[in-house]
Amino acid sequence: MKKTILSIATVALMFIGTEMSQAQVQLPPASSTTTIIQGLGIKNIILSYQRPNIKDRKIFGGLVPYNEVWRTGANNIPTLTLDEEVNIEGNIVPAGTYGIFTIPTPTDWTIILSKNPKQWGAYQYNQADDFLRFKVKSQKLASKVETFTISFDNVTTNSTQVSLAWENTKVAFNIKTDQSKEIMASIDQAMQGEKKPYFQAAQYYFNNNLDIKKAAEWVKLADEGNTSAAHIKYWKSRILAKAGDKAEARKAAQEGIDMAKKANNGEYIKLNTEALNAVK
Repeated sequence: MKKTILSIATVALMFIGTEMSQAQVQLPPASSTTTIIQGLGIKNIILSYQRPNIKDRKIFGGLVPYNEVWRTGANNIPTLTLDEEVNIEGNIVPAGTYGIFTIPTPTDWTIILSKNPKQWGAYQYNQADDFLRFKVKSQKLASKVETFTISFDNVTTNSTQVSLAWENTKVAFNIKTDQSKEIMASIDQAMQGEKKPYFQAAQYYFNNNLDIKKAAEWVKLADEGNTSAAHIKYWKSRILAKAGDKAEARKAAQEGIDMAKKANNGEYIKLNTEALNAVK
């Protein structure tokens, strides 16, 4: 009987222990996590970071001391993953994943890219792990930023600006890339195939101030047989105008207007009208 009672008690304790292990409290983190995938030309940049709030605290010169290495957010340091080699503020940075530390001062910040991205806080920071250090000016914001924010601003096909903002302070640094050789090689290779990318190649040449005569030749080939492609007519007009053939540019734009009206496509009625007006 005693053995039976002990067995029942043991099972009951095991059951209670299992229930307690499963009934874990779930609470939201004090600082949320954000991951951003930003396209840069034909490649990507991935940024992951933690976002603390001000919560009525003095941040810079208070919670975040000046002239000391800061984790740049909360919890884990931010990570920046590059698909390819880029230029950051005039410095070549190979593809890979880097941690971000900063050293704020009232007038400028030191941005640090660390070769050791897996760090919680700045407690284990080691300057020997620095891949790159550079300084950027800080600016005062008229409006307060409650939640620490890192964003990609002023994005073009070959550059972007990384902005860090919190409280009434903002800093930013520039990332640039040169993918022209890779893109040109891909165009040349694709032109050897059965389905040639005339339209995309013409757009790329036009947008990057390359051989406009070649772009005009390609956009004419792209236009052949596209009897209802108002968007191709629009780009044909712009490219031919840049190549100096205004008469054909006007003709293409007017054809684009007619096609867009027939398709009830207000966007390309507007765009082709603008293209037509530009060469009148």
